[in-house]
Amino acid sequence: MSVANNIDSALKRARLALNMTLEEASDALNAITGGATDASLMSAWESGRRRTGKRNRAGLCQMYRERPEALFAHQDGAATSVLETSGTAVVVKVLTRWTDLVEAMVDVVDGAREQLVVTGSRSREKAYLAAIETAVAQRPDMVHYRVLYGPPRHRALAEHLLRLLELRDPSTRRNGVKTLHMGMVESDQALERFFVASETAAVVPLPSFHGTEGFDCGVLVGREAAVGLVHHGREACASARPVETIEAVRALPVRHN
Repeated sequence: MSVANNIDSALKRARLALNMTLEEASDALNAITGGATDASLMSAWESGRRRTGKRNRAGLCQMYRERPEALFAHQDGAATSVLETSGTAVVVKVLTRWTDLVEAMVDVVDGAREQLVVTGSRSREKAYLAAIETAVAQRPDMVHYRVLYGPPRHRALAEHLLRLLELRDPSTRRNGVKTLHMGMVESDQALERFFVASETAAVVPLPSFHGTEGFDCGVLVGREAAVGLVHHGREACASARPVETIEAVRALPVRHN
């Protein structure tokens, strides 16, 4: 989705009217929302490539003192993205066995070079969590977003979050870029999302096809859908409560050992 004829959106014009850079605007928005928006995400909102979420919309309206109908008209128009017209072509493979699902999720992690987004609070598969830790340790330029929906369901996930913080400090920057973002969506109205996405592929786990418990099936999707999920996760992380210290992680209640 793009703004017709490259005309600046009302969202961009509102920022320019205040003589703010993208970095200054994202910092000001984060001060309002407590989120983790960065300049690249702000640019995607302004261009219309990505839609702004509810919490950040409210923050931008407050910051720019403008109505949402004006600021986000370029995002809410009738334009249709390439992804929206591609239908089931975005699905590379349907994963019907637990072993296939885990293997595909590990492959997505192994293939991430620029961005890796992981969402959900149920992860406990050792091979999958270990693959994420290896990627974070071995690829210092890769930006990792970890979005929880409520506290961790299992001790293994809480311990994984602690290991991520041992591997990287979210308060530091590499070439000016924050490379570890960890947050928790706390709203009871927000449905939990489960997916792992890189810049080239993504896996979305699904409820079991075989029984009433667990998420042991899923779909592997290609680049177009993966890029959309990366931005979805970044948006969610920008709106989430940061959980980026060892103390904050240890303070999270864990439902099951």
